[in-house]
Amino acid sequence: MSLLEKTPRTTRPAAPAAAREPRITDEHGRRVRPAELVLRYLLLLAVLALTVGPFLWQLSTSLKGPTEDIFSSPPSFLPAHPTLHNYERVADTIPVWDYALNSLKVASASVVTNCAGSALAGYALARLRYRGRRATTLVFVLAMLVPVEGIVIAQFTTMRELGLNNTLIGVVLPGAVGAMNVLLMRNAFRGLPYEIEEAAYVDGADAWQRFLRVALPSVRGTLAVVAIFAFMGAWDDFLWPLIVLSDPDRFTLTIGLNYLHGTFANDERLVAAGTVIAVAPLIALFACLQRYFFRGVGEGAVKG
Repeated sequence: MSLLEKTPRTTRPAAPAAAREPRITDEHGRRVRPAELVLRYLLLLAVLALTVGPFLWQLSTSLKGPTEDIFSSPPSFLPAHPTLHNYERVADTIPVWDYALNSLKVASASVVTNCAGSALAGYALARLRYRGRRATTLVFVLAMLVPVEGIVIAQFTTMRELGLNNTLIGVVLPGAVGAMNVLLMRNAFRGLPYEIEEAAYVDGADAWQRFLRVALPSVRGTLAVVAIFAFMGAWDDFLWPLIVLSDPDRFTLTIGLNYLHGTFANDERLVAAGTVIAVAPLIALFACLQRYFFRGVGEGAVKG
């Protein structure tokens, strides 16, 4: 036997495996092709341009001075000399802060009534057992199908009979509890495991204690959604306050901004500044509640 045969063969170190190309997957772990990913981003950018683009254009117009041409072609998106003078002119033209305060009162009252009423009604529809529960749920579903314009005359007559015309209470009362908000809270309460309430019942908790201490803290995300929807609906409402209010001192912001449109002249910079003032509270509210807004998926789950 030769020396070479007696010497054990040394194994060569394995060549490093080629770096795998990063795989792009979706939430289910399935591979997404690059062309499909590019198409998704293009669609998202298109939707973003359609939704956020008009607001950004209004913001840009509100910051442009009187010497800048807002109708130039091609349009200039960024103002050459940004100024806040248009916002001062809005305050000089109409009592915008008084109107904003009235809108804030109406929107805050709508949030309180909708959150309280929708939570109580939703819990009763989802967790309590009584005769006619399905029929009551159907009534709320049918209420969503009725257009507001079809019942506005009946609402106005009711407010007049109650003596609530030309009052902020008359503005709040018809939308105090929304049918959609009740159904949202019902679905959120239905997602709660019955074992949680059964354990509370064994410990001696009554219906109110189970509602306040067990069920309600578990649906804070949906409650935030109801609060946002109620605030936006009351803040942006134009038709009903225009019908029920006649005293300019009680006008809401949406009605007051209508006076920025002159009969013989119309300053787009002034209108844009008023629009930004009206939208700013909605953006601030969503920024404060966005962490709860996107928690609807995990609500009602049992947490260890």
